[in-house]
Amino acid sequence: MSSEKPRKYSQKIVDGTAQAPSRSMLRAVGFGDEDFKKSQVGIASTWSMVTPCNMHINDLAVEVGKGVDSAGAKSVIYNTITISDGISMGTEGMKYSLVSREVIADSIEAVSACMGHDGIIAIGGCDKNMPGCLMGLARLNRPSIFVYGGTILPGKNHTDIVSVFEAVGGHASGDIPITQLEEIEKTAIPGPGSCGGMYTANTLASAIEALGMSLPNSSAQNAVSDSKKQDCVNAGKAISYLLEQDIKPSDIMTKKAFENAITLIITLGGSTNAVLHLIGMADTIGVELSLDDFVRIGEKTPVIADLRPSGKYLMSELIEIGGIQPLMKRLLDAGMLHGDCMTVTGKTMAENLANVADYPDGQDIILPFDKPIKKDSHLVILGGNLAPEGAVSKITGKEGLRFTGTAKVYDSEEQAFAAIIEGDVVAGDVVVIRYEGPKGGPGMREMLSPTSAIMGKGLGSDVALITDGRFSGGSRGFVVGHVCPEAYEGGPIALIENGDSITIDAETREISINLSDDVLTARKAKWKQPAPRYTRGLLAKYAKTVSSASTGAVTDKP
Repeated sequence: MSSEKPRKYSQKIVDGTAQAPSRSMLRAVGFGDEDFKKSQVGIASTWSMVTPCNMHINDLAVEVGKGVDSAGAKSVIYNTITISDGISMGTEGMKYSLVSREVIADSIEAVSACMGHDGIIAIGGCDKNMPGCLMGLARLNRPSIFVYGGTILPGKNHTDIVSVFEAVGGHASGDIPITQLEEIEKTAIPGPGSCGGMYTANTLASAIEALGMSLPNSSAQNAVSDSKKQDCVNAGKAISYLLEQDIKPSDIMTKKAFENAITLIITLGGSTNAVLHLIGMADTIGVELSLDDFVRIGEKTPVIADLRPSGKYLMSELIEIGGIQPLMKRLLDAGMLHGDCMTVTGKTMAENLANVADYPDGQDIILPFDKPIKKDSHLVILGGNLAPEGAVSKITGKEGLRFTGTAKVYDSEEQAFAAIIEGDVVAGDVVVIRYEGPKGGPGMREMLSPTSAIMGKGLGSDVALITDGRFSGGSRGFVVGHVCPEAYEGGPIALIENGDSITIDAETREISINLSDDVLTARKAKWKQPAPRYTRGLLAKYAKTVSSASTGAVTDKP
């Protein structure tokens, strides 16, 4: 590991008499004479005690470091931030969630570029820090690997965080006593790891593995397990080959690789947030990916995983039968994956999957292709006069495929949640939550509290919800998000009034306000853009730089 190629960046930091001050400072953090001749690998840890998703990641970073050092490179661990969607959900603090993706990408870029790291291994364990890590790695475009922190174990009685949110609605409707709500609250989160269903964290971990940016099976390991520790050591060792061969994210994160990721998350019934994040990640690496790609791939890809939130099983139970590798092998054998894509193993996807065994007989978590939960994608991209630049819905078919109802309009999540809890929302309503988009929120909050309240109230089949905000991967029901243009930009969602008729049609892929163009034009003429909710600080900066949700809500577009 002493050749110049693997030290493409670190040599500029540590070589020569002029860099004696740099070496002096590095000696203080543990470098010896021989370390200056090695490739330096930055290990970006998203450890934090603000959330169970990331509370164990410092320990995983140490394991990654062991792997790096044992393979002849020099590990350098550093931290970036994380926030908790689950803890901040339904509050003003949730506006920082999507924003944190950009902060994480910025910080990884800043630290590893500044310090001359030759390679980077990033470890993420919650929704935004995973795409944030990938975007940081893509910007640097140096040999890189992503390690998933792993999923949480089930809570008592097969509960998870969404069980708690839905119990709040159940208590409000009188179906769940306070003692039961308290019991679920105290037992649903048993320890470290990301939320347990095929919510956003597990969706994105699976997508990143399908992209080829993590080692095989990294997405399907429990957070607290020997297999996750070994995954970390293996990733540390694997970076050496990438350094030697100069295999970079741009060699791996190709258009075909993103198509593989989209195909996999559809079969898993994954989160709508994957649309936003995959488009953002692709934009960062310079790959053209759009909502049309999700439509094209979705028309021929079935949903076959019976996983929460709309299904029965948790990620830990999918892990018990083999994780996602057997599913990827099935997809490859069916001609639904591109097997020639490069991965961080230095091998192609097909080579990685060559010897993967199928699922055990009798399992009913992953269904056969000819007996799907839904014959095409649950991620339905909608157009129509309410979303001329697109919207994203998660419709498994269990909710029905068409809904027409009467608008109940709210200009914030808090207003809508209070109305649902107080009983103002009734069967036949379409709840409209607006001014929650990337610019208008700002920050595009997730609407897990309102959707869970609707489910908890027993209205899941009778009420639809549309928003220019987002949904948690745990949301379920007849829901449509990412409505573009957003209300703050004067999109049609800003023109809806109470009592308007709205139709959502998953088969024609349209969301429409049932009014004439003349009426909408007259309303638009009277509309005025509201004043920004923030004028200083991070949220204000974000609102000024963020792009539309339909283009990934990125902040570094030229």
